[in-house]
Amino acid sequence: MQGYWGKESETANVITQDGWLRTGDIATMSDEGFIRIVDRQKDLIIVSGFKVYPNEIEEILVAHPCIAEASVVGEPHTVSGEIVKAFVVRNDPELTPEAVEAYCLANMTAYKIPDVIIFLDEIPKSKIGKVLRRKLRDL
Repeated sequence: MQGYWGKESETANVITQDGWLRTGDIATMSDEGFIRIVDRQKDLIIVSGFKVYPNEIEEILVAHPCIAEASVVGEPHTVSGEIVKAFVVRNDPELTPEAVEAYCLANMTAYKIPDVIIFLDEIPKSKIGKVLRRKLRDL
């Protein structure tokens, strides 16, 4: 990629001096050299200086038998910088925010536990099935 057409400042933000493109993807590399994309930099949530990867929280949430789908975003907070906000589609209409919180307490570190849990009938997605986090942030 040579750059964004007519957008020099945006190009300067994503292409390094030596020509590498910063995609914003967060990846891990196995001992065997396999690379796995695990999240996106712009989706990263910073809670009191701690990094929270939305995909990690979502994987834990959907492991709950009463949760069909989940998506997590950061919400600005005056004290901690951001808080974790979870949007959940239930398999069981009897599932409560308190039950989700108790599940999270048992399965994740305290700073990763969603401060806000909102139940939705469906997670907003693009035509190709990608979660529209910007729409979730607006809710």
